[in-house]
Amino acid sequence: MNKQELLKKFGRNVKIERIKKGLTQEKCAEILDVSANYFACIENGRQNMSLGKILELSAKLDFRLDKILDFSE
Repeated sequence: MNKQELLKKFGRNVKIERIKKGLTQEKCAEILDVSANYFACIENGRQNMSLGKILELSAKLDFRLDKILDFSE
C-alpha cells in the first residue's frame, strides 16, 4: 500500500465515522478548529493529518481510533 492509498482509506474511515455520528464536515471542522476545506481534503485523501490531530479527532469527536486507523480491505 502506498501513501496515497493509505490517505484515501483513512479519509474514508473518517467519513464513515462522521456520518455515523450525524455530523457535517463543517461541524467537525469547527470542533477541531480547522477549516472546512482542510477537513474535506482529509476525507478525500488529499491531505495528511498529523498524529496529534488524529488523537484530537478521536477525543473531541468520539471517533474510535481502531476504526479510523483500520486500513484493511
